[in-house]
Amino acid sequence: MIRSLFANVGVTWVKYRSGFVLAVRSLWLHKLRAVLSVLGIIIGTAAVIALMGFGKGSMEDALEDIRRQGTTNIIVRSVKPPDDPMNQRSSWVATFGLTWDDYDRLSLLETVEGMVPMRIFPQQVRHIDKVVMNARIVATTEDYAKINHFTMAVGRFLVDGEDQRDEGDEQRARNVIVLGSRVAEELFPFEQAIGQSIVLKNEQYIVVGIIKERTPRGGTPSGGQAAEDFNNDVYIPLYTCKLRFGVRVVIRQGGTRTGEQVELHQITLTVPDIDKVRGTGEVVRDLLDRYHPKKDWEVALPLDRLEEAERARDRYNMLLALIASISLLVGGIGIMNIMLATVTERTREIGIRRALGAKRRDITMQFIIEAVVQTTIGGLLGMTVGLGLVLVVPWVSSHIFKSSLPAKVDFKSIVLSLVVAVVVGVLFGWYPARRASMLDPIEALRHN
Repeated sequence: MIRSLFANVGVTWVKYRSGFVLAVRSLWLHKLRAVLSVLGIIIGTAAVIALMGFGKGSMEDALEDIRRQGTTNIIVRSVKPPDDPMNQRSSWVATFGLTWDDYDRLSLLETVEGMVPMRIFPQQVRHIDKVVMNARIVATTEDYAKINHFTMAVGRFLVDGEDQRDEGDEQRARNVIVLGSRVAEELFPFEQAIGQSIVLKNEQYIVVGIIKERTPRGGTPSGGQAAEDFNNDVYIPLYTCKLRFGVRVVIRQGGTRTGEQVELHQITLTVPDIDKVRGTGEVVRDLLDRYHPKKDWEVALPLDRLEEAERARDRYNMLLALIASISLLVGGIGIMNIMLATVTERTREIGIRRALGAKRRDITMQFIIEAVVQTTIGGLLGMTVGLGLVLVVPWVSSHIFKSSLPAKVDFKSIVLSLVVAVVVGVLFGWYPARRASMLDPIEALRHN
C-alpha cells in the first residue's frame, strides 16, 4: 500500500513538472504576448507594495510624532476666548489662560507624578546684524527636554541645581538660552554658537546649547502657541522669563500691536499608568471648569490622538488593499483574455493530446499551470519594481530634491500581493482551462 502511494505521488509529480515545463516553453515561444499578458499583474503588484510602503512610512512618522508627546502625558493649554467687544473698548490687553494657582491645584492630584509648566510667545531674536523675527520663546524647566525626548546637537539644555550648593539656571534666573536648529543656523551660519550672546528684548543671553534638528509637530494654535516647530524655538528658564518679560507680553505683527497677560501657556502632566490617563484628564477638566468662568483652556490627551491615528492607519491599509485588489483584478482579466485566445490557437494541439490518451483534468491542469506561472512571474517582477520604488524614491527625494518622503518596506504587502497573484492565476485560468478540456477530440483534430 505504501509502495502504491509513493508511486501515485511520483506520477503526480511528473505530471506537474511536465505541465510546468510546457508552460514555460509556451511563454518563451510567445515572449511579447506573455509580457503584455502579465503587465497588469506587474503594475498591480508594484503599486500595492509601493503604496503600502509609502503609506506605512508616513503613518509611522505620524505615530512616532504622537508617541514623542508621551502616551501617559496630559497637555493642558491656555486658549484665548472669543473677543468681547466690551473688553476691547476697555483694554487692548487680553487676560486669560492658566495660572500658577491652577498649577498648584493640579500638583495635588494623586495620579500626577510630574509637571512641566511653560510660557510660549513669539519674539524677535538678534545677534549683531542677524535677526530672526518670528522665533518662539519657550520659557520652561529642564524637564521639558525629557518629555519631548530632545537630542542635543551641541552643548546642554536648561539645568536645575542638584543640591543647595549647586543652584541651576532656574534658581539663579540666569540669562542662558538654548536654540533650535533653524534659529542657530540663521544667527550663526559660519561660527560656533556656544558661548556667544544674543539679544532678547534688550537683554543679552548666553547660548549654552543647540537642539538637534527634528520633524515639526502639529499643534492647536492657542494662546500664542502655533504648531510646535521645535527647530524655530528658543528656550530660557521660566523664572528668568518672569523677571525679564513680566506677566504681560506685547506682540507686534503686521504693523499692529496686541497684548496678552497669561501666567502659563501650557502645563504638561505626567501620569505613571496609561490606564489612569483618561480618568485623570476628566478630573483636570472638572477642576478647571470650577475655577475658570470662561473656557480659556483646553485639555489634550496624546493617547487619544495615538489611538485615532492607529485606527486611521488600519482604515488606510484596508483602502490600499481594496485598490490592490482592483489592480490585480484588472491584471487577471488580461490573463484570462490571453488564455482564451491561446485555447483557440492551440485547439489542434489539445485534440492531439486527447487522442493520445490525455484526460480532461490533464488539459485543465496544463492551462491552469500556465496561468499560475504567468501570474507568479508577474508578481515577482512587480515585487522587484515595488521594492525598488520604496528604497530608491526616498533617497532621491532627500538627496536631490531636499525633501523628506518617508517609506518603509511592508513585508505583509509583499506576501499578500504574491499570494493574490497566484490566486488570480488559478481563478482566471480555470475558465479557459475548463473550456479547453471540454473540446471534442475529433472536432479539435479537424481544426485548422
